[in-house]
Amino acid sequence: MSAPVDGNAIVYCQAAFGTANGKTAHGLVRRTNRYRVLSIIDAALAGRDAGEHLDGRHRDIPIVEDLDASLLAASQANLRPTHFVIGLAPDGGRLAAEHREAVLAAMRGGLHIDSGLHDFLSEDPEFSQAAAEYRITIRDVRKPPPRSELHFFSGRIENVKALKIAVLGTDSAVGKRTTAWILTEALTARGYAAEFVGTGQTAWMQGARFGIILDSLVNDFVAGEIEHAVCSAWESEKPDVIMIEGQGSLMNPAYPGGFEILAAGRPDIVILQHPPARRDYDGFPGYPLHPLPNQIQAIELISGKPVVAVTVNHEHLSRNDVPGVCADITRLTGLPAEDLLLNAPDRILEVIESHIPSRKDG
Repeated sequence: MSAPVDGNAIVYCQAAFGTANGKTAHGLVRRTNRYRVLSIIDAALAGRDAGEHLDGRHRDIPIVEDLDASLLAASQANLRPTHFVIGLAPDGGRLAAEHREAVLAAMRGGLHIDSGLHDFLSEDPEFSQAAAEYRITIRDVRKPPPRSELHFFSGRIENVKALKIAVLGTDSAVGKRTTAWILTEALTARGYAAEFVGTGQTAWMQGARFGIILDSLVNDFVAGEIEHAVCSAWESEKPDVIMIEGQGSLMNPAYPGGFEILAAGRPDIVILQHPPARRDYDGFPGYPLHPLPNQIQAIELISGKPVVAVTVNHEHLSRNDVPGVCADITRLTGLPAEDLLLNAPDRILEVIESHIPSRKDG
């Protein structure tokens, strides 16, 4: 990993690490070029290594009780924190009252604040006053860019010659971004030029070079911004493959993302991330997930392009159950199925390689 772009980060994830509401922190533990992550704040898990708790892989990122413990751990490692990153991703994107004091304490400690919440901390009178007093910067990652800088869909995407892959999900918070990164990095390791296009705030915090924050945009500009991000990746790098991070799902009642990515990103193939043990849509008990074959059918009907593989989120499954679950999905759909956090992505890469133009035409 290259040197961090912005500095050393303490990631705040109180009472949420290891849950769906901690997915921003999870992404930063797994990979980021924007920061060096020094620690995760979550008192309930203090004393553990964040990587081991998340994936069983030691990453030398301690989980600590509070800001004081974070600062002490950094001092003992002879490191100076520069940023306090909100690693929470709660439903609705709002900062709960019990978290405000932690943010203010970080400001008093001279740490810059990065937040991907829908609540714009820079517009909060108490926070903005503290930022001025302590001479720190608040970055609200979800704050939309000026409309003068936004793009309408133009059809320019038809000039993109790379294989475009959308990693969509059957629900929100299922690991679409993580899967997209894993596949991008695996393709690079195999000698392909592969670029990742992020579509959410966590991808920005991870240092994605190309992308948008889809749910910060006025709807009229969403399609144009997706097109612009994909075209920018193509025009800058001329890669073999462009991997597009999905958002939400087609049928989640609150987060029906994916339609714009299919329509404007115009992927050539789709990989579908799925949590087999999940029964209801994320955050909505009583709203059962549509069956996997129905979701595949809907994607293919809307896009006219194939779903070529299913990648599995193993939440609420034992490690021993995963191979059988993947085999069941293959029998049900006829598609290869793999959990990329537990197993190598070789089967999925073989499918992707069969669609890469340079490989097919060579």
